Amino acid sequence: MLGWTGVILLSLLALSVPVAAALGWLGMILEKFYSPMPLHLALGEIVWQNAIEYVLVAIPLFIMLGEILLRAGIAERMYTAMVQWLSWLPGGTMHSNIGSCAIFAASSGSSVATAATVGTVAYPEIARRGYNEPLFLGTLAAGGTLGILIPPSINLIIYGLLTDTSVPQLYLAGFIPGFILASLFMLTVLIAVLFRREWGGTPVATSWDERWKSLPHLLPPLGIFVVVVGSIYAGFATPTEAASVGVVAALGLAAAFGSLNLNMLREAIEGTLRTTAMVMLIIFAALFLNFVLAAVGMTGKLITLIEGLGVTPMQTLWVVIAFYIIIGCFMETLSMLITTTPLIAPILIGMGFDPVWLGILITILLETALITPPVGVNLYIVHGVRDGGTMNDVIVGAAPFVVTMFVMIGLLVLFPQIALFLPQLFY
Repeated sequence: MLGWTGVILLSLLALSVPVAAALGWLGMILEKFYSPMPLHLALGEIVWQNAIEYVLVAIPLFIMLGEILLRAGIAERMYTAMVQWLSWLPGGTMHSNIGSCAIFAASSGSSVATAATVGTVAYPEIARRGYNEPLFLGTLAAGGTLGILIPPSINLIIYGLLTDTSVPQLYLAGFIPGFILASLFMLTVLIAVLFRREWGGTPVATSWDERWKSLPHLLPPLGIFVVVVGSIYAGFATPTEAASVGVVAALGLAAAFGSLNLNMLREAIEGTLRTTAMVMLIIFAALFLNFVLAAVGMTGKLITLIEGLGVTPMQTLWVVIAFYIIIGCFMETLSMLITTTPLIAPILIGMGFDPVWLGILITILLETALITPPVGVNLYIVHGVRDGGTMNDVIVGAAPFVVTMFVMIGLLVLFPQIALFLPQLFY
């Protein structure tokens, strides 16, 4: 049953069936052949019970927060300022891509929004400065993945909901790994440019006077981050309430920059509705599939299979990591998170692994899936902001950063305190 389930799902995705529909159809197929009861009759109850989950309200709010920052031009100003501060490094603006993604991630909570926003602003720099295009595009695809790791993160909220893990602790755990990973990305660029200097393009001419003048444009996204995350740890707001505070703060910034108008609001709301509808449909379809998997006994069979291997907890962990890397080549990350976490997390947590640490590890594995072909979403997002060219350029450019993520996964396994230090310090 386990093998056929994977074959059916991958076949549906290979046929370009939308992810939510593929998950729903798979649940119906499993019900048809393996369940004596009409499980689809419970679909309405499953959707309703999860639709009224208070924590899920944060998802459209964080999506809207990113939309407002994009439509108000705040992201473009931030990128211009980041160029002034990081362009002196070998690789120039490519370091600015990663730095801008890290800052935008700290206010948007979405990898797709981060890659699309920074990619749209940064792409003209390739022709302007003569950068190696694949490597430049790779920095955008890889930097965009930071959106689901650096708090606030939509994926960490969903993981917390699925595993009953504290979201504030998950947010604390994401800080250090997020900034270490961003630094490793920049180190990857540095090594590549030192190896092939012509890839680094023409340096950006700047001065300390221009840097100081650009500094105020870095403050709005950081201010959003302080408002959102600070309100959570100060005890003033839950993650959901903090997201709403972030939206209000973003609207205030848009007004301050003179960008708040009906047209901007309409575009931001339309973008929010489109993305939220897609995300929530995937969530509900995946939850129905999880319900069917549990009802037909597949969850128990998977646990029995893993326990029957007779391997140590650490060996089991490496098997799970390999599983995520392989399946990440074929599945969209949100559906991966929702369909695999209820199966995998209880096994690893039962073996003694910390649920907070596991949440960060799974998130980094999901980040890897964002830039591994053929279904790496960020690869398509970055390719979509280009004028011509082939997808192969983006895939080749992202490849060194996939290796960098493997290094980060190894560091996190060998040194769990990278993720657990701050949660243990504060809690």
